[in-house]
Amino acid sequence: MDDSSSKTSSATSMPPELGYDHMHSRFHSNTSRSHLHSTTNILPLNSIIVIVVSIVSLLLILAGFLIIVMLRRLKSVRKSGSCKESNGGIHNPSFSFVAHTVIYFNSSPADVKANCLYGGSMRKPAISRCRGVQVFTYKELELATDNFSEANVIGNGGSSIVYKGVLVDGTVAAIKKLHRDRKQGERSFRMEVDLLSRLDSPFLVELLGYCADQHHRLLIFEFMPNGTLQQHLHHPGNEYQLLDWGSRLRIALDCARALEFLHEHATVIHRDFKCTNVLLDQHLRAKVSDFGLAKMGSDKINGQISTRTLRSTGYIAPEYSSTGKLTTKSDVYSYGVVLLQLLTGRVPVDIKRPPGEHVLVSWALPRLTNRDKVEEMVDPAIQGQYTKKDLVQVAAIAAMCVQPEADYRPLMVDVVQSLIPLVKNFSSVKSPGFSRFNRRSTSPKS
Repeated sequence: MDDSSSKTSSATSMPPELGYDHMHSRFHSNTSRSHLHSTTNILPLNSIIVIVVSIVSLLLILAGFLIIVMLRRLKSVRKSGSCKESNGGIHNPSFSFVAHTVIYFNSSPADVKANCLYGGSMRKPAISRCRGVQVFTYKELELATDNFSEANVIGNGGSSIVYKGVLVDGTVAAIKKLHRDRKQGERSFRMEVDLLSRLDSPFLVELLGYCADQHHRLLIFEFMPNGTLQQHLHHPGNEYQLLDWGSRLRIALDCARALEFLHEHATVIHRDFKCTNVLLDQHLRAKVSDFGLAKMGSDKINGQISTRTLRSTGYIAPEYSSTGKLTTKSDVYSYGVVLLQLLTGRVPVDIKRPPGEHVLVSWALPRLTNRDKVEEMVDPAIQGQYTKKDLVQVAAIAAMCVQPEADYRPLMVDVVQSLIPLVKNFSSVKSPGFSRFNRRSTSPKS
């Protein structure tokens, strides 16, 4: 009995050391299982956080990349297009341009790429594209002009002589030879090649090629058989016929379209628009020439160009003459002077006339808005060829273009839109061929 009780007591009770170890072992086992359970709960949460952070980071990188691409595209669009001036007349949403521009020229004629000149900081016009202008040697042009014979001279300016020539392929061309001793000639040469080789409009004279052979600088243009507007208005004779009212209207529209194209599509200021730079083809259709002094619009300084003023007396806008600040409205003023010449047959400055009539703009401006006096100032060569309504409208356009304040002058697109119905009405009455003209002059090529 005692043995049995002793065994039972021995079996049911254990030493304190063994009890502690047993309990510690069980606690440690439970703790391990609890830690393992909590670890299995924490790991998926960390993984989810890592995945979310990665996705957010990728999205942010993608968004940043898209923003950079959009900004670059926006910048490219702003450079290729121009911003239309907010003031003045009719606003055609299909046109836009930078009204005030500046550029610097550092390129060399030796910089030839794909037959077009680039280099330095010369910027491309908004719609630039090389048209495959041909490069000529000096000997080829000597042959074309019969060794630059005086008999082939068709124009002689302060910085160049223009010859009529026949190229090897039989093309009749006007070959402009720049004087070597003129510093301005080098810049004019680079400008005309760079600009005209990449602008395409039926209202600008076409550049066929150029020669930069050693120190020689020559430009080859399409030949315009009827000479300049200056010759027809002020030196008529056996070679140059008097222009009737209809021809003058169409010339006015062609010139307006040329400047509209330059201002609205190419951000170019011609800077030397005048009658001697308006050439006439066999049908007396006008094209604008001589871009050697033009300014292209890539950079702006307070919305204006600071530049050396020219000496084309009578054509220079007042603000340009007094401050040297050039804008597209300077071209508009010059256009207004040419329109007055078409209307009156007078030259911009004529000291042989009576006092008060020396300067065309000063004499004409107060008369342009007077319906009675406007008829008195019309060129006698076109008397009776117009309706008074058309005459008054053309006079009103001229008056707006030669306003002393640049802000009051219209945009060239407004001038074009004002002249189109006048030309259309006159041509529909006088010439059944207007539809062909209208299709030709609808819009410049781009």
